[in-house]
Amino acid sequence: MMDTLIARFPDQLAEALTIGTNAKIRQHSEEIQHVFVAGLGGSGIGGDFVTEFITDECKVPYLVGKSYDIPNYIGKNTLAIISSYSGNTEETLEAFEKIKKTEAKIIIVSSGGKLIKFAKELDLDYIQIPDDWPSPRACLGYSLVQQLCILKKLKLISHEKLEDIRTSIDLLKFNSETIKETAKTLAKAMHGKTPVIYTTDRMESVAVRFRQQINENAKQLCWHHVIPEMNHNELVGWRKEDQNLIVIYFRNKDDYKRNQTRIEINKTIIKKCTDNIVELWSRGNKLIEKSLFFVHLGDYVSYYLSELNKVDSIEVDAIDYLKGELAKV
Repeated sequence: MMDTLIARFPDQLAEALTIGTNAKIRQHSEEIQHVFVAGLGGSGIGGDFVTEFITDECKVPYLVGKSYDIPNYIGKNTLAIISSYSGNTEETLEAFEKIKKTEAKIIIVSSGGKLIKFAKELDLDYIQIPDDWPSPRACLGYSLVQQLCILKKLKLISHEKLEDIRTSIDLLKFNSETIKETAKTLAKAMHGKTPVIYTTDRMESVAVRFRQQINENAKQLCWHHVIPEMNHNELVGWRKEDQNLIVIYFRNKDDYKRNQTRIEINKTIIKKCTDNIVELWSRGNKLIEKSLFFVHLGDYVSYYLSELNKVDSIEVDAIDYLKGELAKV
């Protein structure tokens, strides 16, 4: 089933654009000076992507909170986006209760649950997304597109980012077969090894998403870091040969030149420890296009790896157990 959900990602982006464009969002009576997004897991990662997508345009800080707590600065000049696919995420609900006590403009993005119920009862702006997806992590498109649409409606960004989503849809559809074939090859190379994921700082969300998908879909551990920061710490850890590690670089031809040089030097150091180094190059012209290309590729890799690992890519028993135990307390 997960492969079917992944295949629907381009169509999900298109549907999300329609939903977001048609959403009714009221203007805030106060000047918005900062944006806070409350969301975790498959909902929280959407905020991470948006943070990177809008950094060249949005003139107010954009912070994603993945906790029960909220920053003390939240108040009348804050736009607070509460994002939870189910509408029942424990941490997000508690953050929401705290935000309600402020004068922030609140907008809820959810498929239902308690959050949509509260939005209707309290007359809050909300965007309701489809509730027929069995896995929240497969709903990244709904999450990130709604945030972009909200920012556009509140005049914090231009229409350009939404157009980049549209061109990304065409890019993904055009490269569909290439993406799947590349994903199958990479999954085979990764099988039985621990992935180490690197990219430059402007694309950390791509690395985080890939790590999370390997965790949840393929049921295995891995880690990620970004360049140049890893050059100031993690690089020193590459000392011993370990052929059970496989390094995956997400690269772009327009990455900052000094970072590209750093990657080449990094490779000479890492090659002394493992022969398993893979470089993936993006397609597309804009950051959004490149990022969503990598998302789609990484999602397929995680699915094919789950098949090789002989695990159910949908199942998240450990998370269900955790929630069950928490409910007893």
